Amino acid sequence: MAVSRDDLRKRIDQALGNARADLVIKDTRFLNVVTGETAHGDIALCGDRIVGTYESYDGVEEIDGRGLTVVPGFIDTHVHCESTCVTPPEFDRCVLPRGTTTAICDPHEICNVLGERGLRYFLDSASTMALDLRVQLSSCVPATELETSGARLEAEDLVRHRDDPRVLGLAEFMNFPGVFAKLPAVLDKLAAFDGRLIDGHAPLMHGRELNAYLSCGIRNCHETTSAAEAMEKLRKGMQVLIRDGSVSKDVHALAEVIAPETSPFLGFCTDDRNPLDIAEEGHMDHLIRAAIKLGAPVAHVYRAATWSAARGFGLFDRGLVAPGQKADLVLLDDLEDCAVNRVIKDGRVVTAESFAHRTAVEPVGLRSVKLDPVTAADFAVPAGNATQPVIGVLPGKILTERLALDVPRRGGQTVADPERDILKVCVLSRHGVNRNIGRGFVRGFEIREGAIASSVGHDSHNVCVVGADDGDMAVAVNRLIELQGGFVAVRNGRVLAELALPLAGLMSLEPFEEVERQLRTLRRAVREGMGCPLAEPFLQLAFLPLPVIPHLKITDRGLVDVDRFELVAA
Repeated sequence: MAVSRDDLRKRIDQALGNARADLVIKDTRFLNVVTGETAHGDIALCGDRIVGTYESYDGVEEIDGRGLTVVPGFIDTHVHCESTCVTPPEFDRCVLPRGTTTAICDPHEICNVLGERGLRYFLDSASTMALDLRVQLSSCVPATELETSGARLEAEDLVRHRDDPRVLGLAEFMNFPGVFAKLPAVLDKLAAFDGRLIDGHAPLMHGRELNAYLSCGIRNCHETTSAAEAMEKLRKGMQVLIRDGSVSKDVHALAEVIAPETSPFLGFCTDDRNPLDIAEEGHMDHLIRAAIKLGAPVAHVYRAATWSAARGFGLFDRGLVAPGQKADLVLLDDLEDCAVNRVIKDGRVVTAESFAHRTAVEPVGLRSVKLDPVTAADFAVPAGNATQPVIGVLPGKILTERLALDVPRRGGQTVADPERDILKVCVLSRHGVNRNIGRGFVRGFEIREGAIASSVGHDSHNVCVVGADDGDMAVAVNRLIELQGGFVAVRNGRVLAELALPLAGLMSLEPFEEVERQLRTLRRAVREGMGCPLAEPFLQLAFLPLPVIPHLKITDRGLVDVDRFELVAA
């Protein structure tokens, strides 16, 4: 919304002290992320702007700031809201009270299921939310040609939305093999957004390949998993977004990179983080707290989470406690512990009332699981060589290993061996395009009996199932079909726990508190009832079909050698 002359008059008068400010945080401390100092004084707000710092002010409304420290609102630089398993309005209600006042989202998940219909759902949702949700246009729909997606977005489809005020640019360019192969469709998208913000996705990329990738105008990466990798990217001018989600937890590896020299070129992001982890650990507040506990300089952690994030995404109106900046502020009881006392968004204290009058957006994709019921026979793997390629799960990472293991054969089939933690994994196409089933084996879930299934399977979101028993795998998949998406845990033919995700097979229609409760039940069922030690088994499962993250993955077309970017010969 454009500022009016009257707005400017009010700001000037209130900044000069000729009129009382709309809201003043009195006698408080605040972190200056430019100088690194913790200053003391009043903070004056006029409407949605800060108009005064380092001076004394009187306000129409006043907050006693004694004992508090004020910092700029936190910015999540890369998030798939769908991966919180709740709708954008519930994401809003879940994270804004924790200090996340701006989020840069990529609706990549729903777009791979519904195409432009999913994109429009997110754009419409962004217009109604209390936090500032900015939308990046999903660049990889489908992510690759090694899987069956529910939709396709070409350059001309994205250009139609390029100038939408809710849009910043092009979302993570996952198809880096397509960049190096100079595929026409890939180059068309990069050319269409030349000079605009283009997000990166460059796991383990280095050397000349990193140079080539950056030369296409790609600016950042959230897939960095080591300090050495981060430093090479920083040296070459790439903004590094430090991630800590429900599966990928990179703060521990990258906290040492945060320093006075590097913090202007960093940011923080959650990528994929569910309401259970948000309830137990936090959202952006958790990342800040974790980095500080690991020894990163306090002021520079906050700089990366606020000012640096804003500047990296061209948002020059936020990220500082300074006159002229958006009045997006977090009031903390403890700076080092990032203990949120309350949040101010657009000059108003966030309360339950902040979410009460938002316009509802009609849900979409409620019948998106177009899959016929299955039987145990659908998961049979014909006997082949004794030594098979097996996906090796790395807890807390979406990277996987390529293992070569002896997998038992029986009755003309290759079968799971739960005693040795070799389970069957299958991916079933669910978009009604074909009846593909990719079959393989995985190690790392340690499920002795039973199966777990999910309609969340990055990035095309086909149905994924891992199990010790083909019959339980069939029961789990058939229950997912009945639910029209979600998570299901089965043992001995009986459903132990489930979470329905009917919106595009990705999101619940329930409040985030209910989703959190059901996720607790699921986690307990899989851990205690099935023996799986993984902290987030369903999200770990959801990344097994992601064929743009090394090293061995599986899609509905079969096992994928990500390093070679090709299907593994059966």
